[in-house]
Amino acid sequence: MKYTKCNFMMSVLGIIIYVTDLVADIVLSVRYFHDGQYVFGVLTLSFVLCGTLIVHCFSYSWLKADLEKAGQENEHYFLLLHCLQGGVFTRYWFALRMGYHVVFKHSDRKSNFMEERTDPHKEAIDMATDLSMLRLFETYLEGCPQLILQLFAFLERGQANLSQCMVIFVSCCAISWSTVDYQIALRRSLPDKKPLGGLWPKVMYLFYKLFTLLSWMLSVVLLLFVDVRLALLLLLFLWIIGFIWAVINHTQFCNSVSMEFLYRIVVGFILVFTFFNIKGQNTKCPMSCYYTLRALGTLGILTVFWIYPLSIFNSDYFIPISATIVLALLLGIIFLGVYYGTFHPNRNVETQCDETDGKAPQRDCRIRYFLMD
Repeated sequence: MKYTKCNFMMSVLGIIIYVTDLVADIVLSVRYFHDGQYVFGVLTLSFVLCGTLIVHCFSYSWLKADLEKAGQENEHYFLLLHCLQGGVFTRYWFALRMGYHVVFKHSDRKSNFMEERTDPHKEAIDMATDLSMLRLFETYLEGCPQLILQLFAFLERGQANLSQCMVIFVSCCAISWSTVDYQIALRRSLPDKKPLGGLWPKVMYLFYKLFTLLSWMLSVVLLLFVDVRLALLLLLFLWIIGFIWAVINHTQFCNSVSMEFLYRIVVGFILVFTFFNIKGQNTKCPMSCYYTLRALGTLGILTVFWIYPLSIFNSDYFIPISATIVLALLLGIIFLGVYYGTFHPNRNVETQCDETDGKAPQRDCRIRYFLMD
């Protein structure tokens, strides 16, 4: 596998979106506090802090494991950087520097914190892959809840200020970018995976994820207007089911028991919003069950909302939002069918199973134990 200029530009785009998302969230939280909306301000800031804390826990755990594997002592300033929430920026610095030398200077210079001589293209790809996984964590831990919160605040007031619109727009961009970037990184890193080549497979995959996510998040927003406690109980129930599913599948992503437990918690949280194959098994049956239940849940929420008095919500928004939810769900399912029926890279391969521990050759990389498509 070669690290290309396109890969480098994806990393550049990633740091731009990451910084923009962080700044937009902080600015909006300050705006909420200034306007006296302390609940929205605290929740906005809490989602940011919760997401970045968990992401930095994984980042340092992976870095520590990589250093131990290379036979190096733990460098304490990396721990300090992660405690100060600068670990992701540090990773982007190393990834962009390495990628720049590989792509533009054709240098095979080693990374500062790895003594072992490695193929520069492989090293650059592995750095970008780690960032892709961390950004996927951050997107679903912070971006999705943030988007639900801001949509709720917007619909409750009937209008949105500039900073709120900025957060909604940037959150959508972050979800879109991290989802596609992760899928590209997954297939680029595993030798038994065909790459996600061409524009149309990426577009189909993006629309499938984006429309199904949009439909579900708008449904949750409507349920919040009906009863906040009911919505939170539903999300908690779905998280418990996802967590149990991860435990039953005996995920083996982390080296320590505590980090594996945290990983399963995160997997359960991701499964609340979208489907991922957590063990590389055949996805047809679990995916069908997942989106069947998602469709039933969405229709159930709409039904509950229809029978409630419209005084709890601005009726001018109800019909357009209901239509958007149904249309987005239908489009998401259509794009899902088109992607897996026509554009999925493995559709013409003899084995349709996304295996992670079979007889196929495996690269020594972290992502082969991570979520499959």
